[in-house]
Amino acid sequence: MMWRRKQRKDPEIAPDEIFLDAANISDFDRARFEGRLEKPLPQRTFFSLIGVLIIFILILAVRAGDLEIVNGAAFAAESAHNNLMATTIFASRGVITDMHGVVLADNVEKSDGNAVRNYPVPSLSQIIGYVSYPKKDANGIYYDTKEAGVTGLEAEYNSLLAGKNGELLTEVNALGQVRSQGIVVPAKDGSNIQLTIDANLEQLFAQALENVATNQHFVAGGGVIMDVHTGAVRAIVSYPSYDSNVMASGSPASTIALYNSDPGDPFLDHAIQGYTPGSIVKPFIASGALTDGIITPNTIIDDKGFLSIPDPYNPGKDFIFKGWRALGPVNVEKAIAWSSDIFFYTVGGGFGSQKGLGIDRLDYWYHQFGFGSPTGIDLPNEASGIIPTPAWKQAVFHEPWYLGNTYDTSIGQYSVQVTPIQMARATAALANGGKLFTPTLLAGKVPVYTTVPVNANLLPFVRAGMRDGVTSALAHAINLSYLTVAAKTGTAQVGANNQYDNSWAEGFFPFDNPQYAFAVVLERGPSGAGEESVNVMQQLFDALHTENSPYIDGTATSTP
Repeated sequence: MMWRRKQRKDPEIAPDEIFLDAANISDFDRARFEGRLEKPLPQRTFFSLIGVLIIFILILAVRAGDLEIVNGAAFAAESAHNNLMATTIFASRGVITDMHGVVLADNVEKSDGNAVRNYPVPSLSQIIGYVSYPKKDANGIYYDTKEAGVTGLEAEYNSLLAGKNGELLTEVNALGQVRSQGIVVPAKDGSNIQLTIDANLEQLFAQALENVATNQHFVAGGGVIMDVHTGAVRAIVSYPSYDSNVMASGSPASTIALYNSDPGDPFLDHAIQGYTPGSIVKPFIASGALTDGIITPNTIIDDKGFLSIPDPYNPGKDFIFKGWRALGPVNVEKAIAWSSDIFFYTVGGGFGSQKGLGIDRLDYWYHQFGFGSPTGIDLPNEASGIIPTPAWKQAVFHEPWYLGNTYDTSIGQYSVQVTPIQMARATAALANGGKLFTPTLLAGKVPVYTTVPVNANLLPFVRAGMRDGVTSALAHAINLSYLTVAAKTGTAQVGANNQYDNSWAEGFFPFDNPQYAFAVVLERGPSGAGEESVNVMQQLFDALHTENSPYIDGTATSTP
């Protein structure tokens, strides 16, 4: 029997037997590729992709070789000339004007496009100051991009006036052609400032001061006119001065050389420097003595022209302290008007039965009126002045203090030094009843003052003495028909042999309703010229009267 081997079927079921069953094949959506099997990519596809990548790599390698090796040096040189340049955009400096809007410092564009500072009022050069310009190297490249104030208000308010420079970026190709430009930082212009100065008053005052100084052979001088109710400075002059335009530009060199050789020192602001005051301190000493009760308005002191003080170390010998003239019996008003040295020696240091203030109270009252310390005016390099005391003398000269030092200090001699701005400020306090204002040159500032602890009810006697000095005594040059002025003159002998005179005048006007205080000093004139400073004010008042100035008729404003 033949056995027939039974064939066994493969138990594995192929996927197509499941998914591609003829019975359901018609149910697939062939548009969505239903019913299709995924098949692997053939190897030739991978080989093709690898080939393409190799080709790209070869192309990049060839290009890099061309750029770096074949033409690298040429392209590097060309690239060096394709760069970004940063250019400074200079900020415009703020304009300075006087109280009426008259320009005192502005900017003028030159033909090369650069702007320079312009100062149209030379008499204000000491006060306005000048600037230094940005600096270039030999290749014309700026290494200093700041336009900064060097002196005066240009320096004092530099942060306001300067503004902030901007920056411009420029892309330039190898041929020097601008490819693009763009402002990275915009420039911010400086702020304008308005001063309390009246430019017209300033120029008239400066001219009067120069006239008298040159005609009477004084080497220098300074002066101040100040509002007694606010401390606003209306005019402040210094002689000799310089031209700010010359100093800012640095040329001509010959002119600058003349400045440097001038014995009057044009670079020194004489209105804020210290000088021996002489007799102009007497109204302030009188105010202190009246307040302290050392004297009354009725106190009489006999001015015989000298005081004789026994020498305690040499019995039978006397120290003689001379006055400038024997005036006979004087009260405080006449002593101020006629500048009695003997009266103020006695009031300052005492004599016989008359008690004096003494050096401690003299020092106190000097400082109460603002002497011996800066006024705070908004100008750089203001001097403090000097009020000598026993401690000061010991520290400086290593010597004891003597009664004669007190006498000399009480009449503004010995080592006393004050500044014109201090003197104008203190005189304003006499005129307004005791308010000691901080002087200012910047318009719009809120007035700041301290009160001098003087008896305001007794100040009219001091003011009356100053008025008498104009109407009947030493300041008669300004006894004017069109303006009532109160004033005090002073002379201080200076030099190794007292061969020169410093001439002073201080005062206020109008007398019945004070609005303005003034102080003037003329430095180192010939002996005997000590009364000349009052002529500066006489010339100024006449010039103001000629032009019908509001300072004369009383209509001048006290603002800004």
